[in-house]
Amino acid sequence: MGSWIIGVVLVLLVIIVIAKLVRIVPQGYEWTVETFGRYTRTLSPGLHFLVPFYQAVGARMNMMEQVLDVPSQDVITKDNAVVRVDGVVFYQVLDAAKAAYEVANLEQASLALVMTNIRTVLGSMDLDESLSKRDTINAQLLRVVDEATHPWGVKVNRIEIKDIAPPRDLVDSMAKQMKAEREKRSNILEAEGFKQAAILKADGEKQSAILAAEGKKEAAFREAEARIRLAEAEAEATRMVSDAIASGNINALNYFVANKYVEALKEIAHSPNQKMLLLPMEATGVIGSLAGIAEMAKEALSQQGSAKVVPPPR
Repeated sequence: MGSWIIGVVLVLLVIIVIAKLVRIVPQGYEWTVETFGRYTRTLSPGLHFLVPFYQAVGARMNMMEQVLDVPSQDVITKDNAVVRVDGVVFYQVLDAAKAAYEVANLEQASLALVMTNIRTVLGSMDLDESLSKRDTINAQLLRVVDEATHPWGVKVNRIEIKDIAPPRDLVDSMAKQMKAEREKRSNILEAEGFKQAAILKADGEKQSAILAAEGKKEAAFREAEARIRLAEAEAEATRMVSDAIASGNINALNYFVANKYVEALKEIAHSPNQKMLLLPMEATGVIGSLAGIAEMAKEALSQQGSAKVVPPPR
């Protein structure tokens, strides 16, 4: 019975020795080796052998990129607005020894560092800047946190702010302000449209008035020119009549006076208000003069025709 117990103890001792002698590090991890509690080296992924009871595994570090969720917290902005902010951090351990021995709790320290710098960065911005410049916030946080975690053997790859939520009453005020600003721009655009329409209408009326004035000017010029031509014709006719009278031809004067009478009678006859035409006594003499002038013209024409006829030679 005693030998059986000793055999079991020896088997267990052999198993423990083998377990402490052979170490298999999985992919994506690195283990630190301690000799009597002092760090000596780092085991990479694969099969390793340690001296039992002399060497021991210290820390098992995850070397893959990890995600750290940043819980929500209230932050006061530069203009004393309270917003609720949360985020996420992507980091990776590059030096297992530093991550194991330079900081007591890597995740807790990184989380406290990120939350503190979120308050610092957002506290230096106005509310409008914090809501519209999220990329700037992420870049500032990444630069500061990565620099602070470098002595720990950690590389912070990305920091993303997931949500920035202002209070409900502030959101309502911002919505009203945005609505008022849009209505203001709409009124300004509408006023600009009316202004442009009025300007175009006034310009069109101006051009129309200018063209109308130009037309009236041209018409007046043409009318004046026609009157000048008519006056010249009248003057020429008067001169010819005067020359005929001076040469002793009284019929030219009769023709001139008769022509004026005829024109006056034609105007009276064309009047729509006249139903009966009354001729003065002098009109019969004028008509007789016209008849005499017509007979004289026929006689003169017949004399000119007989004078032109030459008998043929025999």
